Amino acid sequence: MHRREFVKGAAAAAALSMAPDAIARAASPAPAPSGSAPKPFKLRYAFDAGQFSNSAPGGVVDELKFAHDQGFTAMEDNRMKGRPVAEQEAIAREMTRLGMTMGIILNNGTTGFKTGGSLTTGKPEETEAFLAEVRSSIECAKRVNTKWMTSLVGMMDLKLPRGYQIANVIDNVRRACELLEPHGLVMVFEPLNVTENHPGFLIHSNDELYMFVKAVKSPSCKILYDLYHSQINEGHLIYNFDRCFDEVAYIQTGDTPGRKEPGTGEVNYRNVFKFIHDKGYTGLLGMEHGKSLPGKEGEMALIQAYRDADNF
Repeated sequence: MHRREFVKGAAAAAALSMAPDAIARAASPAPAPSGSAPKPFKLRYAFDAGQFSNSAPGGVVDELKFAHDQGFTAMEDNRMKGRPVAEQEAIAREMTRLGMTMGIILNNGTTGFKTGGSLTTGKPEETEAFLAEVRSSIECAKRVNTKWMTSLVGMMDLKLPRGYQIANVIDNVRRACELLEPHGLVMVFEPLNVTENHPGFLIHSNDELYMFVKAVKSPSCKILYDLYHSQINEGHLIYNFDRCFDEVAYIQTGDTPGRKEPGTGEVNYRNVFKFIHDKGYTGLLGMEHGKSLPGKEGEMALIQAYRDADNF
C-alpha cells in the first residue's frame, strides 16, 4: 500500500530513469478513442484515481470516462474519504452511468499508521478511535457504492509481546465486524512490507495474515493480496496466493523494485495474472502503483503494460 507516499512517488516519477520496456510500451499504438469498443481485459483491473490525470485533466469524473474508453471497468481510491461529499456523489453517479465498479477506499489510515501502535495496544481509547474511523468508512462506502475498505492491523507496540498485540487486534477487528456485517461491507487487510515502506508494521507475511483472518472468522474480514508488498516480503507469489485463496477478497498490483506498472520490475506478471485467472478469481485487481514515465506518455505506457500482462 502507498497511502502516505503515493503523492510523493507520483511527483518523483518524472525524475526517474526511463526503463526500456516502458519506453517501448509508450511507443505502442495509442489507446482506442472514445466511442470505439475496447477489447475487454480478462481480469478486472481497477485504476487508481489520479493515474490518468494528464489524459483526463478534468478531475476524477473525467478520468472515469477516459479509463472506460480504454476498457477499464473499475476504479479504486485511497483518498476517497477525504473528498468533499458532493464530489463523492458525483463520482458514484458517473460510475453508475458507465457501469463501473468502485474498488477499495481507505478505512483506518490514522490508527493504522500511528507510531507506537493503536489496535495493537489494547487501550480503550485506541479502540474507540478505530471504531470511529470504521463508522465514517461505512458512510463513505454507502455513498460511493463500494463494499471493500483497505484496513490496517497497525504498527507494533514495542512494549508488548507479539502474541498479545495480535490478540488485541483480533478483538478490535471483531468489534468492527459487528458494525460492518449488517451492511455487507468488507475490511480487507494486507501484510505491508517492512523493508522498503513500512518498518515496524505488525503483520508482514501472508501466512500470518491468513491465520489472523481465520481467527477473526467474519465475512467482513478478508485478505487483500498485495503483489507488490508480497514480493518484497516473501516472494512465492503464486504459491502464497494459492494457499490463502479462500480468504482473498481483493488484489493489488505493482512491480518491484520501483513500484511501477507491470513489466518494469522483476515480477512475471503475465504468469501471475494467468494463475489468478485460472484459479477462478473474479474480484478486482487494484492498480496501486506509480508510472515509470511522466505525462501522457507514462499513462499510455501503463495501459499498454496491462494489455501485455493480460495477454495470456
